[in-house]
Amino acid sequence: MKTFLKILSLLLVALSIVAGGLFFFYGDEMDGAEFWESTIEAYEAEDAARFPDKGLILFTGSSSIRLWSTLEADMAPLRVLNRGFGGAHMDHVVHFADRIIAPYAARAIVVYAGDNDIGAGKSPETVEADFRALVAKVREDQPTVPIYYLTIKASRLRWKLWSSMLEANRLIGAIAAEHPGIHIIDVSTPMIDRGRGGKPPRELFLFDGLHLSAEGYALWASIVREHLLADLGTR
Repeated sequence: MKTFLKILSLLLVALSIVAGGLFFFYGDEMDGAEFWESTIEAYEAEDAARFPDKGLILFTGSSSIRLWSTLEADMAPLRVLNRGFGGAHMDHVVHFADRIIAPYAARAIVVYAGDNDIGAGKSPETVEADFRALVAKVREDQPTVPIYYLTIKASRLRWKLWSSMLEANRLIGAIAAEHPGIHIIDVSTPMIDRGRGGKPPRELFLFDGLHLSAEGYALWASIVREHLLADLGTR
């Protein structure tokens, strides 16, 4: 088991390096949704080979979801499906919603996006508007499906942007307060609390200070699973 965890950790580090390399070589190209077309096509190829069961809890968004390799085990007995992709922005999730959300008739949808948006210079208000667009898009096919928003995390790499991220979280929280079918799961405050009110501690991240470590995912898992179980039960 220890050997497996060590290998898994190394793989996550390697993926983080690859992600960093992509940003270095492609830069602004990654800001467009079309950049992720091949990733979406790969998901569609998986679906063609074996389509997921109906009624799963769908997780989608950026690399914090995509790299969550222990998601199924972490959420058990809840049944989940991971459809995260790379450095996604909120509007990228909107762009691909017809292909990575609508087909699955999910029992609930969990979204993590906005991190890369703020990192790329978008305003909190833009993230809010794009989230509203995502909700509207989802509601076209599933008018009552619960939507869970994981707050933008506080990371060491983007700590200087935290005030903007916090404002985006606040704006989306205000949307949730107005709509019973939208829920906020706060993963950022517990991370800051681990750092005693300052930067979240290094052990929650890989070497880049942005992507979560195994310990970071363990913290998220405990928060997200408890919230979903309380709302949705174990079936």
